[in-house]
Amino acid sequence: MAKQPASTESSPATNRHGIKLAVLCSVPFIMVLGNSMLIPVLPKMMKVMHLSLFQVGLIITIFSIPAGIIIPFAGALSDRVGRKVIMAPALVVYGLGGLGAGLSAWLFPHPYYWIMGSRLLQGIGAGGTYQLAMAVAGDMYQGKSRAGALGILEASNGLGKVISPIAGSAIALLIWFAPFFVYGLLSFPIAAAVWFVIKEPKGQKAQGGFSEYWKGLTHTLAKKAGSIFATFLGGAVVLFILFGVLSYLADILEKNFGYGEFTRGLLIAVPVLASAITSYISGTVLQKRLANWARPIVAGGLMLIALSMAVEPFFATTIPWLALTILVFQGIGTGSVLPAINTLVTSATTSKERGVVTSLYGSVRFFGVAMGPPLFAIAMSHRYWVFWGASGLAAATAVLAWFLINEKQMLPKKLRGGGTGGHKARFRPKSERTPRHKLS
Repeated sequence: MAKQPASTESSPATNRHGIKLAVLCSVPFIMVLGNSMLIPVLPKMMKVMHLSLFQVGLIITIFSIPAGIIIPFAGALSDRVGRKVIMAPALVVYGLGGLGAGLSAWLFPHPYYWIMGSRLLQGIGAGGTYQLAMAVAGDMYQGKSRAGALGILEASNGLGKVISPIAGSAIALLIWFAPFFVYGLLSFPIAAAVWFVIKEPKGQKAQGGFSEYWKGLTHTLAKKAGSIFATFLGGAVVLFILFGVLSYLADILEKNFGYGEFTRGLLIAVPVLASAITSYISGTVLQKRLANWARPIVAGGLMLIALSMAVEPFFATTIPWLALTILVFQGIGTGSVLPAINTLVTSATTSKERGVVTSLYGSVRFFGVAMGPPLFAIAMSHRYWVFWGASGLAAATAVLAWFLINEKQMLPKKLRGGGTGGHKARFRPKSERTPRHKLS
């Protein structure tokens, strides 16, 4: 086996690699602002533009659906031409869409449809970002350090979810459409950092014709169909429930308890902070016990979300502190599930196919986010049915994850050292062991 390129360091502790990871972490951080920063401001938008709860929820949906459609194409293209060639321009488009939405709200007396068009453009830009950052991390980090790097990426995404409602509500105190301008101010320098700082490992691009590429990809997907289906579904379900509940909570905190934008932002950040902390811890733990714990963590986290959703409707409109406490457990479940799934998905294929597979996973995540707010709007009149339906969906997904996820299929041998099969490697004769410098 050929020696890995020098740029493929395995330790995130090195300074050069740490800078790269910091730049990669800025991508999911700004991506989550695309929706989370607007959630506490949705009630204000509804009043100013005279919208229904369903219409204002579409401001989230119109961003997420095009992102979900674009992501697989961006991923497949990144396997051919490189990751940052797609990521940097996509970040620029993302920023331009945000600026367009802000200018529309500023300049037009009836800006709703102009905002929707700008959000659609912003979603197109978002399609070439976070999932490719995951793919780059999968390319750069080998062995068990990949789980830690991906856990940090998901924690950055979670940190964005924590900061964004607080920042969005605070900025909206200036004027309700001010948060839209933040996207441009942040995305352009991040695009420059991706272009100039990220150095992709050599020899990672897919070679040969498209027919050969797709043949290898479809073979991989067919061989691991059950595991891939369960992981993709798990990612979509947890984000569907998370964003649906957060949008519902923002509306309840205003209508039932009269909290202003900034207070709503602070309260919404509480369960999301629990998710971010758990993501970091989960990624760290997975580095050591990946083979043994990945599947139980996914199933257990989904069951915790299911239990939270089953109990939440009893207190959502009456006791806000208890409702938030229950949602903290939902956040812990979400933060447990996503790093485990991220590691399984990014490890399921070679680097030459990783872009499209992680991007397909990103698509279903975005579709989950897109469906959450408008469907949870129904909870305003049918609260129990919506929450119990979400609980049943999470529980069913947990069962599927338990029976369908196969760590041996999804993880390379070097990632299974702490789990099933690892003891065999310990007792191999020294002459049969692969030299450490040749491990990829």
